[in-house]
Amino acid sequence: MDQQDLDRRLEKIETKLAFLEDFLTRLQDETVARNAVLEKLSAENSAIKARLLQISGELGEIPERRPPHY
Repeated sequence: MDQQDLDRRLEKIETKLAFLEDFLTRLQDETVARNAVLEKLSAENSAIKARLLQISGELGEIPERRPPHY
Protein backbone atom coordinates (compact mmCIF):
# COMPACT_ATOMS: atom_id res chain seq x y z
CA MET A 1 0.00 0.00 0.00
CA ASP A 2 1.41 3.37 -0.93
CA GLN A 3 0.98 6.70 0.81
CA GLN A 4 -1.91 7.81 -1.47
CA ASP A 5 -3.95 4.72 -0.61
CA LEU A 6 -3.34 5.28 3.08
CA ASP A 7 -4.34 8.94 2.76
CA ARG A 8 -7.56 8.00 0.95
CA ARG A 9 -8.42 5.39 3.55
CA LEU A 10 -7.72 7.82 6.35
CA GLU A 11 -9.86 10.48 4.67
CA LYS A 12 -12.73 7.98 4.28
CA ILE A 13 -12.48 7.03 7.94
CA GLU A 14 -12.41 10.67 9.01
CA THR A 15 -15.45 11.42 6.83
CA LYS A 16 -17.40 8.52 8.29
CA LEU A 17 -16.40 9.58 11.79
CA ALA A 18 -17.62 13.13 11.14
CA PHE A 19 -21.00 11.82 9.92
CA LEU A 20 -21.28 9.51 12.91
CA GLU A 21 -20.47 12.31 15.34
CA ASP A 22 -23.12 14.52 13.71
CA PHE A 23 -25.66 11.70 13.81
CA LEU A 24 -24.90 11.02 17.46
CA THR A 25 -25.30 14.69 18.36
CA ARG A 26 -28.65 14.92 16.56
CA LEU A 27 -29.82 11.67 18.14
CA GLN A 28 -28.86 12.92 21.60
CA ASP A 29 -30.70 16.22 21.02
CA GLU A 30 -33.81 14.36 19.85
CA THR A 31 -33.65 12.03 22.86
CA VAL A 32 -33.43 14.96 25.27
CA ALA A 33 -36.39 16.67 23.56
CA ARG A 34 -38.50 13.52 23.65
CA ASN A 35 -37.67 12.95 27.31
CA ALA A 36 -38.90 16.46 28.09
CA VAL A 37 -42.18 15.73 26.27
CA LEU A 38 -42.48 12.39 28.05
CA GLU A 39 -41.99 14.03 31.46
CA LYS A 40 -44.65 16.63 30.64
CA LEU A 41 -47.12 13.98 29.47
CA SER A 42 -46.41 11.89 32.55
CA ALA A 43 -47.15 14.86 34.83
CA GLU A 44 -50.37 15.61 32.93
CA ASN A 45 -51.37 11.95 33.18
CA SER A 46 -50.81 11.98 36.93
CA ALA A 47 -52.90 15.14 37.31
CA ILE A 48 -55.74 13.67 35.24
CA LYS A 49 -55.60 10.43 37.22
CA ALA A 50 -55.77 12.30 40.51
CA ARG A 51 -58.71 14.39 39.26
CA LEU A 52 -60.59 11.30 38.06
CA LEU A 53 -60.08 9.63 41.44
CA GLN A 54 -61.39 12.75 43.14
CA ILE A 55 -64.44 12.90 40.86
CA SER A 56 -65.18 9.19 41.27
CA GLY A 57 -64.98 9.64 45.04
CA GLU A 58 -67.43 12.52 44.88
CA LEU A 59 -69.79 10.52 42.68
CA GLY A 60 -69.75 7.72 45.22
CA GLU A 61 -71.14 10.14 47.79
CA ILE A 62 -74.19 11.00 45.64
CA PRO A 63 -77.13 8.83 46.66
CA GLU A 64 -78.52 6.60 43.96
CA ARG A 65 -82.15 7.62 43.94
CA ARG A 66 -84.53 9.15 41.47
CA PRO A 67 -84.66 12.91 41.30
CA PRO A 68 -87.85 14.46 42.69
CA HIS A 69 -89.31 15.27 39.25
CA TYR A 70 -89.90 11.58 38.43
